[in-house]
Amino acid sequence: MPKLFEPFQYGGLALKNRVVMSPMCQYSVWAEDGVLNEWHWVHYLSRAVGGVGLIIIEMTGVVPDGRITVHDLGLWNAEQAEALARLVREIHRYGAKVGIQIAHAGRKTESPSLRPVAPSPIPFSERYRVPHALSVAEIAEIVAAFGRAARLAVEAGVDLVELHGAHGYLIHQFFSPLSNHREDAYREPTRFASEVIRAVRRELPDRVPLAIRVSATEWDPAGYNLEAFLPWARALRDAGAELFDVSSGGNSPVRVTPTPGYQVPFAAEIRRQLRVPVIAVGALDSYPLAEAVLNREDADLVAIGRGLLANPYWANAAAQALGGRVQVPKQYWRAFPPEFLAAPQA
Repeated sequence: MPKLFEPFQYGGLALKNRVVMSPMCQYSVWAEDGVLNEWHWVHYLSRAVGGVGLIIIEMTGVVPDGRITVHDLGLWNAEQAEALARLVREIHRYGAKVGIQIAHAGRKTESPSLRPVAPSPIPFSERYRVPHALSVAEIAEIVAAFGRAARLAVEAGVDLVELHGAHGYLIHQFFSPLSNHREDAYREPTRFASEVIRAVRRELPDRVPLAIRVSATEWDPAGYNLEAFLPWARALRDAGAELFDVSSGGNSPVRVTPTPGYQVPFAAEIRRQLRVPVIAVGALDSYPLAEAVLNREDADLVAIGRGLLANPYWANAAAQALGGRVQVPKQYWRAFPPEFLAAPQA
């Protein structure tokens, strides 16, 4: 059996394979209320039917001003949680597990009606507004909001909660010398993130792991690199982060050109140094490359983004290409010879 289609178990999280749908903003909440709608049903359920083992729902704001735009998902009230619960139940019908990425956009809030905030009043770029520098009391309110969102996510039945600590959003902003010039205790790069981790972990039962997406390097000479980040990653682990979803960049206009597997060495080094499960991400759409990442033990899980946007059935296509078994509901069995089918799905 290809490694990509071996089961994965961590605590109470049991996945049928190692294919993860990377969280990707859809900007499709037209009512501006943070409640998921029919678009999200089609988007996520089609990937569950397509064989993905773990679907991580897109960046979801823990407070209204914590969204990138007014068209993003939110998780701060019962209406949002009830809609999430209905989607989670349906995804589970097809053998996939569900994570949700909770976050605060910080200074990268874009909609004019939303207020940008940050550790320090430093805009992301000339295109962005100067953010409000958070007071200690306001920081405490945001930490509490993360805890509330985690509680609502658990009530909705999710199998994993992921914090967005990458790509230049608020948790990442506290890590970075590009955005954190504070002169109080929150100048320490991991203080805010550790408080968020502990607040969220208190709301999670043992069966629900806590993951964190991180940018292992900023690609900017004035920012941090992997060597600087590793001790911070250990602090996050010690605070209660259990899985690391390893990306890069996003807190500076400086960009690099993605190449296949370009972020995998960061995931491999964090896995080796911290001895925690890691998710590799970044231009891993090639089936042989995704399989090789796992066979080299560079990561425990592989997150696919654009590949799953292009093909909701990426996981089943990979299974066929690599000699595995497809995992489809019985309505689709007629499309495959019996020898290609995995154990029957609902």
